[in-house]
Amino acid sequence: MADLKRTPLFDEYQKQGAKTIDFGGWDLPVQFTSIKKEHEATRNEAGLFDVSHMGEVLVEGENSLPFLQKVLTNDVSKLERGKAQYTIMCYEDGGTVDDLIVYMLDVDKYLLVVNAANREKDVEWLKSQQEGNVSITDVSDEYVQLALQGPHAEKALQQLTDEDLSSIKFFRFLQNVSFKDVKDKAIVSRTGYTGEDGFEIYLSSGSGPALWQAILKAGEQYGVQPIGLGARDTLRFEANLALYGQELSPEISPLEAGLGFAVKLNKEADFIGKKALKKQKEEGLSRKIVGIEMIDKGIPRTGYQVFDGEKEIGFVTTGTQSPTLGKNVGLALLDKEYTEVGTQVEVQVRKRTLRAQIVPTPFYKR
Repeated sequence: MADLKRTPLFDEYQKQGAKTIDFGGWDLPVQFTSIKKEHEATRNEAGLFDVSHMGEVLVEGENSLPFLQKVLTNDVSKLERGKAQYTIMCYEDGGTVDDLIVYMLDVDKYLLVVNAANREKDVEWLKSQQEGNVSITDVSDEYVQLALQGPHAEKALQQLTDEDLSSIKFFRFLQNVSFKDVKDKAIVSRTGYTGEDGFEIYLSSGSGPALWQAILKAGEQYGVQPIGLGARDTLRFEANLALYGQELSPEISPLEAGLGFAVKLNKEADFIGKKALKKQKEEGLSRKIVGIEMIDKGIPRTGYQVFDGEKEIGFVTTGTQSPTLGKNVGLALLDKEYTEVGTQVEVQVRKRTLRAQIVPTPFYKR
């Protein structure tokens, strides 16, 4: 484990008895108590996550808006200061470079929050497309990112600041937020990756441990617990939030992943991948990601093949036993003719072929 990268909060979660794993070259907590308990704590009270391994890229300069319009699928011109947007970067063929959130910090100044494993690749990709007066800076090491998620998130965090957190609407954020006993000011964003209400907080890496401690202390009365990556994955999966490398990849387009809402084919700007995605939409998708629920006893794990009789029709992108529903469910990328709700398919679970059926997603919605 010696060569693994560690976030500035590593010592904090070691104190709390975290079990850590190698996650894309990072030494990160998979769980503190158990995945199921942490999942339930986030759904019912609130959970605190260290997501400082995520990448942050600053894009600024007078041509930053046209540049971002070229490399991102969503319509960045709809942003204003204090507003965030979920969006995707595509290759020319419509495959996915990454999915990310873009924050408009100011006129001609944007912060892109990208997936940890894609950080270097994304920065290289952005720089390879650079034109005009635009500067692209990887500022990931300057930031700690904490996520406080769950029905009690706002009440717990409000104990630490005079800012009115209820004024921050979904996909909006405040800058320069002060917290009690924390030196540096933070960006506080009403976003998350769990299907629950909550916040993602960005502040300088030196102040991360102080804020982590303060949130856990202020949140004790509200049941706030530290949460690992295991529950983060089951939470996002139940809410049908895509994970890069599973629901999205260079081979899986955002349209196939069901993310058409973040692909603005009618925006004026000619973004990378627009032509291929337009063609996909006009001709109709040949495959798409849908929810499956097992009829027979078995769990549809990532990568398991899906069949109709002898014919292979796709594969599971993510699957588990849903802690909230207690059902064995999965997301699967299937040939279009098998994607109607109620359609029965078969999943190859080790040496057995087990029956499943197509069900609506998300599996969970608050």
